[in-house]
Amino acid sequence: MIDSFGVSAYASLVNKPQNKQIQISDVVVIGGGPAGMMAAATAAARGLSVILLEKNNVLGKKLSITGGGRCNITNNKPDVRKMLASYKDEGKFLFSTFTQHGVAESIVWFEDRGVFLKEENEGRLFPKTESAETVRDALIKEMKDRKVKVFSNQEVRSILHNNNSGSFSVSTKDFIYQAKACVMATGGYARPETGSTGDGFGWLEKFGHTINPNENALVPVALKTIWTNKLSGLTLSGVKVSLYSAGKRRESKFGRILFTHFGVTGPLVLNMSKSIGDILPYEKVELRLDLFPQYEPGEFKDYLKELLQSNKKLQNALAEVLPLQLVKGVLDELKVDGEIPCHSVKKEDRNILLQYLKSVPLEVEGLLGSDKAIVSSGGVELNEIDFRTMCSKIVPNLYIVGDLLNINRPSGGYSLQLCWSTGFVAGNSVSK
Repeated sequence: MIDSFGVSAYASLVNKPQNKQIQISDVVVIGGGPAGMMAAATAAARGLSVILLEKNNVLGKKLSITGGGRCNITNNKPDVRKMLASYKDEGKFLFSTFTQHGVAESIVWFEDRGVFLKEENEGRLFPKTESAETVRDALIKEMKDRKVKVFSNQEVRSILHNNNSGSFSVSTKDFIYQAKACVMATGGYARPETGSTGDGFGWLEKFGHTINPNENALVPVALKTIWTNKLSGLTLSGVKVSLYSAGKRRESKFGRILFTHFGVTGPLVLNMSKSIGDILPYEKVELRLDLFPQYEPGEFKDYLKELLQSNKKLQNALAEVLPLQLVKGVLDELKVDGEIPCHSVKKEDRNILLQYLKSVPLEVEGLLGSDKAIVSSGGVELNEIDFRTMCSKIVPNLYIVGDLLNINRPSGGYSLQLCWSTGFVAGNSVSK
């Protein structure tokens, strides 16, 4: 039998509780995103009675739009140490968690439930259906099969903890949910239209947890450079982007970049966005795009010379190795006539092209806000969590998972893997 608050004891703590219906369970999970659904399903599979609360009218609203609606489930790094290196300094906290349920276990978990995966660039794993709904549906079916009780449209108004019994009372407009254990899976601030509005941070702070300031991470970049607006929708793969400030190169990354009507995005840019945000308040930031990173400058000079040894129009010759949309944009920006034959291109214009194609300058205006962020950084201080169980070291029987943790996640499946791992371990650790 769960040790829970009686109605009379609770009456002095909230307004008119006698008008509210009471729901009792072993575990209450707050948040129906990937971490919350994994925690609920895992706890219920152990025979615990589980209630999951979601403030939206549907579960997994943000999950449905991840990876452009295709859902980058994880990254194919089954070796725990290699996977954790991707989380940088915070990775050392996660060893016990990922040892219990890491990439390999997540792959098996989903494939056992009919979600088969395929690998793409840089180890990204997607469902073969290329639909995030496949992943969402698998989680919902698992919860249904395990008899998790799901209550939607339940925006939490307060969470109370009984220090004597260790149990919780969670209040919404119409219900009081009582349970011995509580799993917090409310997410961060990214994409607030999906319900991720940082509610959990306020409650956790009241419980005594240290909350590191929120910053948007994995955010598209707005450019001051105007001519690239003509490239909206264009994707370039296998390019090198370098981040410069005060004339110094701060970092470089290889990968794919997508031009938009406001600037640039894509995995490569998203993974640079936090560094850009850190520097931008103090210095101007410029991205420099190397369209031919496979060639050293001397090699590229020979390559370009050979490419332009023909009677073809300059624009057409360059379009054999670069998208025509990009070629026209570059030539217009450099004020080089693309209609002239290659053999008639002036030496001065050849040199300009040589330098420019290896270092296309893109001046950064800023980062987009939380409505465009893929994830947000900041969150609960990691030394306040027991990562063997995901239980709070401050509040007994309180488990904290997913985006509430102060862990920076690069683009490429790392954010969702954090949800699967922490959600599973929490669900596997809660007790009656």
